[in-house]
Parts: sequence; C-alpha cells; structure tokens
Amino acid sequence: MNKAQLIEAVANDAKMTKAEAKRALEAVITATTKALGKGERVALVGFGSFSVSKRASRKGRNPQNGKEIKIPAKKVVKFKAGAELGKKVK
Repeated sequence: MNKAQLIEAVANDAKMTKAEAKRALEAVITATTKALGKGERVALVGFGSFSVSKRASRKGRNPQNGKEIKIPAKKVVKFKAGAELGKKVK
C-alpha cells in the first residue's frame, strides 16, 4: 500500500474527504517525525511504537574492491509492532 492508497483507505473508513484524510495523515507523520527528532518515543497502543536507537560505528568492506572501510555511528529509527498488530498479521 502506498501513501495515496492509505489516504483513500483512511478517507473511506473515517468517512471524510481525501483532502481531509491527507491533511490528517501528514499531520501524524509530521508530529511523529518531530518527536523522533527530539529522541522521544512514539507509542500507538494496539499498533506499535517508534523509537530512536544509536548504532555504533563499525568496520565494513567495500563490496566493489573488498577494502575495509569505517562505517560511522548514526541514529536509526526502530519500530516494534504491538501485540494486537502481531495477532492480526498472523
């Protein structure tokens, strides 16, 4: 499902226009992005939670020439599915 399909599904389920659903979805994405940018955790009960985790620097290999390279440390976003979502996917 892509963003346009998600907007259409939200509009149908919530009985709102596609324009309203698009604004609502974009507001959720913006709020989630801002919270994660501050290092906060975003938990949606019954769905799952988003959090920021630090990944340490490590050594890797360049696949083109096999030379060792240093991969810098960075922050990554993690998603952990909630129990309800896990049950519905099975």
